[in-house]
Amino acid sequence: MKKHSSDKVSIGDNDLVKVKQMNHVIEVRHSSKVNYKPNIKKLDKNTYVEISTGEIKEFTHSENRQQNYNSLRQTFNRLRDLINNNFKGSSNELHVTLTYKENMKDTVRLYKDFKRFMTRLKRLYKDRSTIDYINVIEPQERGAWHCHCLIRFNDVDKIFLSNNKVRELWEQGKIVSTKSLKNIDNIGAYLSAYLTDIELTDENALSALNADGKLAIKEVEGKKYIKGGRLHMYPSGMNLYRKSKGITVPVEVEMSFGRVKKKVGAATPHFEKSITLEDNDLTITHQYLQYNIKRENTERA
Repeated sequence: MKKHSSDKVSIGDNDLVKVKQMNHVIEVRHSSKVNYKPNIKKLDKNTYVEISTGEIKEFTHSENRQQNYNSLRQTFNRLRDLINNNFKGSSNELHVTLTYKENMKDTVRLYKDFKRFMTRLKRLYKDRSTIDYINVIEPQERGAWHCHCLIRFNDVDKIFLSNNKVRELWEQGKIVSTKSLKNIDNIGAYLSAYLTDIELTDENALSALNADGKLAIKEVEGKKYIKGGRLHMYPSGMNLYRKSKGITVPVEVEMSFGRVKKKVGAATPHFEKSITLEDNDLTITHQYLQYNIKRENTERA
């Protein structure tokens, strides 16, 4: 299958698009198919038949997360949307990092320890506010695990939680971090990059190649990072994040692109991408746009 990509999209006002509005982030998706002719028919989760030849073949199943690169990317895309739908950088939101003093490699213990941490935190604020969270685990190259948790205190306008108090509630190590989210206008993208990218070194360059054998590099503040370089550290089948009951999933609706343009007004896309996939039977073009109203207003101010 051939793949072509472009940083520009072409969507007509009358074209139907899928739209997700996640607070101040609006994502638009448009897909089109041409020359569609099914070439295979799935028989079960392991086998399929090639329609043109009648030959029965087996699907190739990935054995780990590095081989299943695209699947893991989709998981982080869902996580990004979930974050943007529930966190917007308000003064009652925090980003808390929880680490261990030892090289802790047991993910079962990790989730149990986090559950105890949240129980203590809720007990501390039981008379002031209900609390919702998204908790994501992050692997280190040495095999250790720790947590990144976005916490929202629903019933207060502003929250302050010191590192010392977090360390006391966590009870597992000396290194914790508590940060405000108020200066981040796309929290989902920020945390997803934090969890998937890794600083480039001679030692990790080869192991961080993605499923296509490519190494995507970006530079931030003079340092080079491998985009997606941490993905191979996540074992297959692991539950990468957990959320509280008050965390809501974004709803995708269908409308004309002309209606989207009226919705965003004078705002221009801060991200756009067009990807075309071609083989003998099918050509699919996926187009993506993202508007960040908060960033737009900041740039105009």
